[in-house]
Amino acid sequence: MKGTLRYLAGIAGPNGFGSRSTAEQVTQHSFFPCSHLTAIITGGTSGIGAETARVLAKRGVRVVMAVRDMKKAEMVKERIIRENPEADIILFEIDLSSLSSVARFCSQFLSQDLPLNILINNAGVFSPNLEFSEEKIELTFATNFLGHYLLTEMLIEKMIDTAEKSGIEGRIINLSSVIHNWVKPDCFSFPKLLHPISRYNGTRAYAQSKLATILHAKALSKQLKDRNANVTINAVHPGIVKTGIIRAHKGLFTGKIKHF
Repeated sequence: MKGTLRYLAGIAGPNGFGSRSTAEQVTQHSFFPCSHLTAIITGGTSGIGAETARVLAKRGVRVVMAVRDMKKAEMVKERIIRENPEADIILFEIDLSSLSSVARFCSQFLSQDLPLNILINNAGVFSPNLEFSEEKIELTFATNFLGHYLLTEMLIEKMIDTAEKSGIEGRIINLSSVIHNWVKPDCFSFPKLLHPISRYNGTRAYAQSKLATILHAKALSKQLKDRNANVTINAVHPGIVKTGIIRAHKGLFTGKIKHF
């Protein structure tokens, strides 16, 4: 609780950064190897993803933007290149709610024979109404968790290989949310998440998908350690940021808090 209050107040933590620190400030004195790092970012057309893409490109990282809307992605790419003409930005289309689309993206990326040092599973949706993916899976869970799970599984060997050849630790980041704490253990059931049969609640679905991303990070972290792989995975809560999700669904955080 004390750490949360410090964060909300914008007070810097032990590493010198707090909730008011910018991505540029955090990376300003970071060491970026001379070899060209490659990062994949999902959902890079707005909000946290777009800013992450901009700053990583500014630091010399080759950025692969995995996006659903190629038109928006082209606009973001143009803005980044205007600021930094040397930026290396690659665009690939992906619909994280579609497992076939995720598989197609991975096939396209791997065919480029590029290294992969960083994977940022950032994209997310909040669906106030019950919707289903093309595989007939609840949309929020399909997009926020299953799509990123498959993406990571299909790219993990490339990351392990890149880390082994380069000697540079690979990093996987799952964007989660403090809202995962709202989920009651007895309400967390994968069959129910895949195919809800009770009354649908958008906030509950979102919270459960974010809890799943944390469980995924914990499980994969153990597997990577068991393999002595030079790759780490972390799940992070980015804070309350005015992204498209928050603007479109204010009640998600500003409404009455309750457990599900």
